[in-house]
Amino acid sequence: MKRQFYFALWMISCFAYGQSSIDLFTLSYKHGFSQPVSGQQANAAENVALLNLKIPIVFSESTIWYNDLTYQGFVVDYDGASGVIDPTRLHGLILQTGLVRKLSETTGFQLLLAPRFMSDFQQLDWQHVQLGGIGLFEKKYSDRLLMRYGLMYNRELFGHMFVPLVFVDWKISERWSINGLLPVFGKLNYQAHPRLGMGLSLFGLITSFQLGDPVYDGDYIERKSVDLSLYGRYRLAGNLHFEARFGYALGRSYRQFNEGDEVDFRITIASFGDDRTQQNVDFSAGPILDIRLVYNLPLD
Repeated sequence: MKRQFYFALWMISCFAYGQSSIDLFTLSYKHGFSQPVSGQQANAAENVALLNLKIPIVFSESTIWYNDLTYQGFVVDYDGASGVIDPTRLHGLILQTGLVRKLSETTGFQLLLAPRFMSDFQQLDWQHVQLGGIGLFEKKYSDRLLMRYGLMYNRELFGHMFVPLVFVDWKISERWSINGLLPVFGKLNYQAHPRLGMGLSLFGLITSFQLGDPVYDGDYIERKSVDLSLYGRYRLAGNLHFEARFGYALGRSYRQFNEGDEVDFRITIASFGDDRTQQNVDFSAGPILDIRLVYNLPLD
């Protein structure tokens, strides 16, 4: 049993290539507090569930097949005098799977396929499947600084989506560190106590979901939000952590468009050739509360 445990540690350390730790399992619930709906006597509240699991498979000391599976469920409930807006219920399954290879003691690369199933779970077909990929080149500058540079591509329902990526794992000092894959997610962390970390968290992603409900005749919804939060993470026992985030969902929207109504292409949040016609109404951005249970494995 002990031998298997140490082999698992070695396996994940090979995958991490100098990262200080890795979140192997995350379970999260986020609540966006009720906000006014544009042009309506109504309010909208957002609830999001997230489950993430990482499974690296070792081929050799320098080659790993990496698997990262994420499920997200989104529910927007409307209430108020109008009473005419149906709730929005969306689901996303995102798989990242592919080759992680170490080229030398300081360099490596990652090539990952990233298929997605983005749907309202009604009348399912291949239109709910999206294809994409991620490529990253890795450079370890020191024992305290690891970086990766690359690009993410996804064929969204609104068109071609490109996101330049920079991964940072930087231990600035014994207490301060920066970690994340920017501009998608990142953390500025202060280790106040061996069991308690706190700081600033960023999470932002644009996604699109195919609607199978015949009422909407093949429309899609584009979800956009940049969550900026203060957070605290407390180690409950062993490698199990409780994390709470409180912040604001900047630019949050759930916008509905007709099937085939696309932009020319998009780089991160910048759209080119966007003359689409929105089919629904927005609700205001607002405060959010996110609570998480995380199994984190330190790799020092």
